[in-house]
Amino acid sequence: MASSRTSAFMLGIVLGTALVALGVGAYVLSNFVSVTALIPAVFGVLIAVLGVVGYQRTDRQRLAAYGIGLLAVLGVLGSTRGIPDIIALLTGGAVESTIATISQGTMIVICLVLLAAVIQFIRYTRTPTNP
Repeated sequence: MASSRTSAFMLGIVLGTALVALGVGAYVLSNFVSVTALIPAVFGVLIAVLGVVGYQRTDRQRLAAYGIGLLAVLGVLGSTRGIPDIIALLTGGAVESTIATISQGTMIVICLVLLAAVIQFIRYTRTPTNP
């Protein structure tokens, strides 16, 4: 079983991979027209790489955690412009691009989960009784 110190990085690897799948899937579903659909994939690759670094290199865990946290914040902030479309889609309204709306909403949720994991990791490592 993974310790609390490494579970945030395993989550980073898993959710980074999910962001890659989200980005590639949105790009394919948009018939390869919208290159911006790949933005979650770029974030996902970076997050997954930082997750691997944090998981394998205990001396780099804090740096990797801050990197994942920064990318998560940027992912949420970059996707917030889609919130009105997300609300419209959830309430049965029309949106310009359903694929983009679902992709932005999913990216917000994934990035918020990552941010919560990073905050938990930082709190755990600041506690003096934990190794």
